[in-house]
Amino acid sequence: MKSMCPQAIVLPLAFFCTSLFADPASLQVPNESQRDHFVSMLLKKMTLDEKIGQLRLISVGPDTPKSTIKQMIEKGQVGAIFNTVTRPDIRVMQDQVMQLSRLKIPLFFAYDVVHGQRTIFPIPLGLAASWDTQAVATVGRISALEAAQDGLNMTWAPMVDVSHEPRWGRSSEGFGEDTYLTSIMGKTMVEAMQGKSPADRNSVMTSVKHFALYGAVEGGREYNSVDMSPQQMFQHYLPPYQTALQVGSGGVMVSLNSINGIPATANHWLLTDLLRHQWHFKGITVSDHGAIKELINHGVASDPADAVRVAIKAGIDMSMSDQYYSQYLPGLVKSGAVSEAEVDNAARHVLNVKYDMGLFRDAYSHLGPAGSDPQDTNAEDRLHRVQAREVAAQSLVLLKNWQQILPLKKQGTIALIGPLADSQRDIMGSWSAAGVAKQSVTLLQGMGEAVANKATLLYARGSNITDNPKVQAFLNLYEPALVVDKRSPQQLREEAIATAKKADIVVMAVGESQGMAHEASSRSDIRLPKAQRDLITAIKATGKPLVLVLMNGRALDITQQDQQAEGILETWFSGTEGGHAISDVLFGDVNPSGKLPVTFPRSVGQLPLYYNHLPTGRPYDFTHPNKYTSHYFDINNSPLYPFGFGLSYTTFSLSPITLSATGSSQGVTTASVTVTNRGKRAGGTIVQLYLHDPVASISRPVKELKAFQKVQLQPGESKKVRFTLSKQDLGFWNQQMKWGVEPGEFEVLIGTDSVHTETKSFNYP
Repeated sequence: MKSMCPQAIVLPLAFFCTSLFADPASLQVPNESQRDHFVSMLLKKMTLDEKIGQLRLISVGPDTPKSTIKQMIEKGQVGAIFNTVTRPDIRVMQDQVMQLSRLKIPLFFAYDVVHGQRTIFPIPLGLAASWDTQAVATVGRISALEAAQDGLNMTWAPMVDVSHEPRWGRSSEGFGEDTYLTSIMGKTMVEAMQGKSPADRNSVMTSVKHFALYGAVEGGREYNSVDMSPQQMFQHYLPPYQTALQVGSGGVMVSLNSINGIPATANHWLLTDLLRHQWHFKGITVSDHGAIKELINHGVASDPADAVRVAIKAGIDMSMSDQYYSQYLPGLVKSGAVSEAEVDNAARHVLNVKYDMGLFRDAYSHLGPAGSDPQDTNAEDRLHRVQAREVAAQSLVLLKNWQQILPLKKQGTIALIGPLADSQRDIMGSWSAAGVAKQSVTLLQGMGEAVANKATLLYARGSNITDNPKVQAFLNLYEPALVVDKRSPQQLREEAIATAKKADIVVMAVGESQGMAHEASSRSDIRLPKAQRDLITAIKATGKPLVLVLMNGRALDITQQDQQAEGILETWFSGTEGGHAISDVLFGDVNPSGKLPVTFPRSVGQLPLYYNHLPTGRPYDFTHPNKYTSHYFDINNSPLYPFGFGLSYTTFSLSPITLSATGSSQGVTTASVTVTNRGKRAGGTIVQLYLHDPVASISRPVKELKAFQKVQLQPGESKKVRFTLSKQDLGFWNQQMKWGVEPGEFEVLIGTDSVHTETKSFNYP
């Protein structure tokens, strides 16, 4: 049998193999009992300071330079590192552990690999818009492969915070407003990134975030509080986290918000009662950046030592990017305010995940031999462009196509105008990991290649993304991320008008910079910035046919632009190959099939606006308006674009619903519809099944997504689509917080969006 103590890592494993195991080969096949024995034996050999050191997650940066980290490593004061993303840098720190520290406990290395590591895919909101689990699995597998090839062991992803708040900047990082869709996408990412085991060479461990309810922050304002009923929590917000953990996510990142008055970082009910005892989670909990310090600001800790006491007793294992655990835990243990058993418990969780990552078998498992490091970290051959282009095209949503202005013809003269048309940085979006802007394809490049030698493509910037100097300064606070053209707004606009007048049709790339849809980027006004609104109005006045290409990380209020443009294509931030993918759809080489994972409002004043709301005693009827009903009197109360909406270059029809059984004793019925492509082009659509419980002990949402299927059809082709509803689909948490199914009538609604549906009822039981 091959020894598990190879020469390359003889120092750490010689210690563990001779001291902890009678048979060192038992490390070869990880299982829970072996792991628990291994970790228990290791904890007995550790000093209190070494245990506390394992609870420290250090960020490489100005506050903790590499020289300082080296000293910490030597003293056993570091458990993990983040914000280091190249193999040579990671190798140096792992070498320091193996050569300088007493117990040689490997570090793990983590990073925000959210929608790609070096190849950047569409932002998660865009991935959700694909409604395609195979595409999302591709993103997860490639992201993990590239991250692991860079030496990383863990990612701070996926983010499964359900949000009804487009004002929230981190909407871009999640999968939208729906519980079921978010659960499916989060589950897919965890399974794809972790593979069979996070210890595998091309897998990484996930850390699902932000636990919990971060997407429900009041007013969509970052870091704000959440006040929510237990029913709302368990019905709509908690399931995506639980689903991600059920399929094996090894980590949980804890949110920064308070929940009903108790910050998540200090919330024993959340982190221990629910997460550990009810859900049986055995992985690692990690605070968000500096969250333990912030407990003082929250008003639940009197001083730093008190903040540490509250956090570790609540269930925070690792402290991200602060010194508090190392500074105050020794004194708290000495005084008896925190027991050493509580420190042991947290350290055990950290050591457990290191075991699961395979680091005790081989601390260099994701690094390989020293001579194997890539010659060029940013080499082109490390990218996965083909897959990025295919996935990005599937994420695009066609919102408007008046008189079939799209697809464009590759002929004549086309004007491309807008501040996002040639931005390599912005097309990647927020949290773009180790992606290199100069490697991304802009819309200008993509369209230029598409029409080469076939049509004339003209370009003008037209405006800055925003002319507000305060906003410009905010977006460039930490890096020069926003390019500002020094010409006056009038000069930029006049150039664009002249360009438009020379063209047969105008395409405008408008929206947000990536920094406007990011952490700490909440917006009170979700319209396009004024500079761009003015530009669109000026171009519209030329009389040229107008197509808008939106680049953004949230649902926007584009009511004015919807009236101005003949065509609108929602592209989110589509990643490294975004320019090619958008061009593929604009010119019809790919037929769009994406559907909205969020509701687009007509005004910010409608927020929160989401499809699965509760009914009211005085519902508003659009066909028979009545004053004393629940509505705004100064606006059309419907969404501009509903959840699940998206057009195609062909048309689809659905037959009436057929149910296989009604009143089944098991609460199971199969709902079927026949989908037909009525157009002249091949295309795909997303068939969506919603459920409504009209009468229950508590009010139930007007409809809830329970299943979906993507269907590809040739012109004239039909396909029968079947969905099986289980008892689980019918249940809910009642007033006594007991989950169950109540007998009665249920409505099944099936359509290609959440509004245009066929309906049929059945009885349970």
